[in-house]
Amino acid sequence: VAERLTSIVLNASDPRSVAARARLRRWTDMLGHFPDLDQMEVLDLGGVPQYWLDAPVRPAHGTTVNVVDIATDESWIASEIGDACSVETLAARSFDLVVSNSTIEHLGGVARRAEFAEVVHAAAGRWWIQTPYRYFPIGPHWLFPGFQLLPLRARVAVTRAWPLGYRNTSSSGDAYDLVQEVELVTITELSHLFPEGEVWRERMGGLVKSIVAVRS
Repeated sequence: VAERLTSIVLNASDPRSVAARARLRRWTDMLGHFPDLDQMEVLDLGGVPQYWLDAPVRPAHGTTVNVVDIATDESWIASEIGDACSVETLAARSFDLVVSNSTIEHLGGVARRAEFAEVVHAAAGRWWIQTPYRYFPIGPHWLFPGFQLLPLRARVAVTRAWPLGYRNTSSSGDAYDLVQEVELVTITELSHLFPEGEVWRERMGGLVKSIVAVRS
């Protein structure tokens, strides 16, 4: 039952899931900001080629940067291994648009997020940086109410016992690592990191679920 509930909420490959419907709404808004996406050279920080293979509109060319090797045979999209927080990853290359989905909350602290923002600004003048909102009442990675607001010890305990979500383990050490790897950000921090743009709020049930720093 827990696996099925998790899939209904988080499985973006299932068009009936909450995640898939949210992604479709984001695509609609993204294309409203970037109607010429099909003519753009796009950099996706933290992304994977499959995201673009499934997209309703494909860019002229895309480059994904991730810490893991994800091969693709498509000529219009390249997959590179690299650190999204290091300008050396891109060797001063420029793009028409930087896209990043649910990556900035996994980078490891305030300093790393600032470095990530520097990479974005160096790569393009237009960007779309999405992340789950810290104060949405359901922790998106664990599907647990108020998870991100709990003390560290409580979050570790939930990770070891809670059956929903994709981040559960019986090991206390692994649970600690899983908890520490996620740090959700606020509208204030996202605005500070990307002051030249605006913050678009994606809502669910009237509440802000995700936030996107966008400059078009």
